[in-house]
Amino acid sequence: MSPLRQSSPARSTGARSARASRSSGTARSGRTARRRTPVVDPACAEAVDLAREAAQEVAATGTTQPSPSGAVGDHLGLRAEGDRVVTHYFACLNPAYRGWHWAVTVTRAARAKVVTVSECALLPGEDALLAPEWVPWLERLRPGDLGPGDLLPTAADDVRLAPGYADVGDSGDQQMQWELGLGRPRVLSREGRAEAAARWYDGIAGPRAPIAASAPAQCSTCGFYVPLAGELRQMFGVCANEYAPDDGRVVSADHGCGAHSEAVVVPPASEHGPPVLDEVGYDIVKITPARDSGDDGSSETPSEEEEALGHS
Repeated sequence: MSPLRQSSPARSTGARSARASRSSGTARSGRTARRRTPVVDPACAEAVDLAREAAQEVAATGTTQPSPSGAVGDHLGLRAEGDRVVTHYFACLNPAYRGWHWAVTVTRAARAKVVTVSECALLPGEDALLAPEWVPWLERLRPGDLGPGDLLPTAADDVRLAPGYADVGDSGDQQMQWELGLGRPRVLSREGRAEAAARWYDGIAGPRAPIAASAPAQCSTCGFYVPLAGELRQMFGVCANEYAPDDGRVVSADHGCGAHSEAVVVPPASEHGPPVLDEVGYDIVKITPARDSGDDGSSETPSEEEEALGHS
């Protein structure tokens, strides 16, 4: 007979049933169990002075104030975070952190009477001044932000660009024929072309600009208007007038300015007429010529009429 004890099949079946029953009961009770609200521990709740000292110590870190304790104000309240874990709140008196408050968490071990500080932090309140929500660099970048030496990488999946070997749908651009696989790695896609056209047309170089509203004629009839190539030539061109405000820039065909080539004709230079004398503002006085002296050296005395006129 084997020295090992053998159990009967009936006894083994009963044991398995009992274990299955206990496991099912445990699972059922686990599903119905609810999370209980933590109770405030009396010892942790009374540790207000300990929490205040911890907040004052953190407030004094990295400051040269003679009285760093002034940065910690009155006790605002407490909250139970868990079993034997309580957070105390204190007002922050630092003028740079208006609306903030100190949060000091204290705790104690099970069956222990000594309360210790777990963590201390300065948290914002409802009226706290906070920094705006962080925006990724690519989303906050605006036109004109790129300066000398700056690099603006373009994403590989940018919808404004298409591979150079792809058909961009610009049948009027004959220059694209040699670019298919031989020139630039990426070219302007249909979406990129439409986006650029909308931006140019709605911008300062479009027909709604104030300078275009007072222009004598449109750019499409100007001799300095150079149309673009491809499909964009139907709506846009480049201004080549050095005196125009849009010189060297893309303008719409219905844009305009005062430097239109056919705006005005310069009048020819005219000769000045003879001077006009005003005879109303003064009186004409008849002057008698002075008499010449004789050869014998004698001279006649001027008459009284001549003396009256101021001649001698």
